[in-house]
Amino acid sequence: MAVSVEKVDIISDQRGYVLEPLDSASLMSRQNLHLVVTLPGAVRGNHYHQKGTETITVMGRALVRFREGDTLQDITVPHDQAYQFVFPPGVAHAIQNTGKQSIILIAFNTQKHDREHPDIVRDILITA
Repeated sequence: MAVSVEKVDIISDQRGYVLEPLDSASLMSRQNLHLVVTLPGAVRGNHYHQKGTETITVMGRALVRFREGDTLQDITVPHDQAYQFVFPPGVAHAIQNTGKQSIILIAFNTQKHDREHPDIVRDILITA
């Protein structure tokens, strides 16, 4: 299974904005959800999952880097857009806030989070 990347539609008006980070079919197979606010310059991720498939919606100016096999790929998320990434097990990924404001990550995983035995293997792709 390859990494999936797609732009997410954002609906905005004078009150702010709204988006749907997952469709209902995908939501049913997820066991974990977390919301992450990342400060300017900070890096999240730098890991891969052995069992879980992680779906992350990135909102705000960011660099998303991932490794599929021997190939590194960089995707730039513009400040006014949101992209959804689906990372299969074994695909290392990292996200760096490259803007001047906080960004939001909404992440779902097919595995329940176990703080004692997390499904995370460190793999440094971006250094801050």
